[in-house]
Amino acid sequence: MTSTVPTAVQHTDAQPPITMFGPDFPYAYDDFLAHPAGLGQIPATEHGTEVAVIGGGLSGIVAAYELMKMGLKPVVYEADQIGGRLRTVGFEGCDGDLTAEMGAMRFPPSSTALQHYIDLVGLKTQPFPNPLAESTPSTVVDLKGESHYAETVADLPQVYRDVAKAWNDCLEEGADFSDMNRALRERDVPKIREIWSKLVEKLDNQTFYGFLCESEAFKSFRHREIFGQVGFGTGGWDTDFPNSILEILRVVYTEADDHHRGIVGGSQQLPLRMWDREPQKIVHWAPGTSLSSLHEGGVPKPAVTRLDRTAGNRVTVTDASGDIRTYQAAIFTAQSWLLLSKIACDDTLFPIDHWTAMERTHYMESSKLFVPVDRPFWLDKDEETGRDVMSMTLTDRMTRGTYLLDDGPDKPAVICLSYTWCDDSLKWLPLSANERMEVMLKSLGEIYPKVDIRKHIIGNPVTVSWENEPYFMGAFKANLPGHYRYQRRLFTHFMQESLPADKRGIFLAGDDISWTAGWAEGAVQTALNAVWGVMHHFGGATDATNPGPGDVYDEIAPVELPED
Repeated sequence: MTSTVPTAVQHTDAQPPITMFGPDFPYAYDDFLAHPAGLGQIPATEHGTEVAVIGGGLSGIVAAYELMKMGLKPVVYEADQIGGRLRTVGFEGCDGDLTAEMGAMRFPPSSTALQHYIDLVGLKTQPFPNPLAESTPSTVVDLKGESHYAETVADLPQVYRDVAKAWNDCLEEGADFSDMNRALRERDVPKIREIWSKLVEKLDNQTFYGFLCESEAFKSFRHREIFGQVGFGTGGWDTDFPNSILEILRVVYTEADDHHRGIVGGSQQLPLRMWDREPQKIVHWAPGTSLSSLHEGGVPKPAVTRLDRTAGNRVTVTDASGDIRTYQAAIFTAQSWLLLSKIACDDTLFPIDHWTAMERTHYMESSKLFVPVDRPFWLDKDEETGRDVMSMTLTDRMTRGTYLLDDGPDKPAVICLSYTWCDDSLKWLPLSANERMEVMLKSLGEIYPKVDIRKHIIGNPVTVSWENEPYFMGAFKANLPGHYRYQRRLFTHFMQESLPADKRGIFLAGDDISWTAGWAEGAVQTALNAVWGVMHHFGGATDATNPGPGDVYDEIAPVELPED
């Protein structure tokens, strides 16, 4: 039998690029988006039908945009601002071009579906200055009071190279890294499924730290400690040690932590531009229609306060203004914990197993603090050593990760003084922005005693703790050991044929529903799954030459572990 999985894009390079389309659900979303036949169509009798889209983050805006192109009328509800965790802010009193990324700030080339939309709205990207990246002038690793300056990994002491080798050896011996990476590059679905099925069964109950401890390569506690504090790719990963190793393998297999790029001018431009964009190819609606033009005053409806099942399989939405509307279909893209707390929900919205999965979802905390500075002074050279006076910094001090962001030598610049997760983030929670800044400057002053960072600061700091944001309650999902079955239920919710009629019509999406939470690519992929689900719900279909994720589901469905 001939496979209906879309044929991969033909790559001329010796080594084809990788994409974040697996290993759990190896569907080529980038090929689906690029196909001239489009994502599908609905019966003309359904044109103009309203569909609720709850949440105006990237997932909600992508879903709404694609539903609009099919001829449906998305009604977007947003409690705060369009963008979700694509949140770009300015500094009071500073030039408007000087911005800080409070949420997503770096995107790997393997985010190929995301890149489709970045290109669609005409945004540009540039290399992001991760530790030891080619675009990063220098990096300082500061552990236990001892600092090491490096422009490449070869400049670090041998123990760091030993740790890097231990990680590579650990992945090979415990997770078939090379074979999986090769299969993902070649989009070899049978091979991906063969490797991953065995690993899911073997490793679902294993923590990241337990995986390291079981490896002969990481028998040294010192090596595990250094690895936790310095990590791989973007920095230290000890805050992920309690999480499922499957979460980490998804990141490293798909190179999600490598070769990051930032969006010039800020990531929030992406959903904002899509909100105003007038598609060239659109069904039912007049040329010049946009999501903005379909909403009164060009703004989304306010926060959803209640969701109910009515008339069996309809979804009734009450918003903060008191307006009540009933829909044949709805997509929920906000963080799933909101369904347990901020939104009054009818228990019949979802099957009980899905409610359990949402309740078990584990979110990671995350904090950032940025300050504007007069110029990229860190590129000045120390007269005694000839080195940069300050560098991208990884440390076991409170700041953990410090990033230096500039747009040229003579322009104002930005420092992300600290980026932390989990327990490291909770340490900042009681402190105001200025209190946080003072602690951070003290820590960095101990690493760079000759540098007066304060004298370069030209505005007030801006900060965020995502666990304290009322419509988020955390930065991103990260499954704990034993959570694979819960994640599978949430991800596969867009396939509703097996559900009772009174449990259909509302679709879950967003990065926490995806297998790659914390990455914008997961938000896009689950949005496209939900679009397929809504299309199917209204009796529509994809073109035979461009099957959607639901059309090929039986061939590439995620591994199903036994419940008993």
